[in-house]
Amino acid sequence: MTTPHDAIFNRNFLNHQQHLQLKGLQPKTIDAYERALRRIGRYFHYDVGALSESQLLAYFTDLQRTHSWSSIKLDLYGLKFYYRHTLKKEWLHVDLIVSAN
Repeated sequence: MTTPHDAIFNRNFLNHQQHLQLKGLQPKTIDAYERALRRIGRYFHYDVGALSESQLLAYFTDLQRTHSWSSIKLDLYGLKFYYRHTLKKEWLHVDLIVSAN
C-alpha cells in the first residue's frame, strides 16, 4: 500500500538524483547518497521532509548499531545534500557525529 509520503518521496528522489549528477559528484558518492536516502526513507516511512533533531538522533543511534562510521557519515552527508539541493531547506545543524572511534 502506498501513501502520500511514498509519492512525494519518489518524486523528490528523482529530483535528488538529477542534482547529484549535475553537481558533479563522483559516481561512488552518488551511489552512496542514493543508498543513504533510500535507507533513511525506509526508516521514516518515506516522510523525510521535516525531521527533528530527536528523530535524527534516534536514526543515527540505531544506524550505529549495524553500520560502520563511514556509512553513518555518508548517510548524514547524503541527507544534508537532499535537504539543501532537493528540498531547498536549511539543514538543521545537529552535531551528531564527533569522531570515528
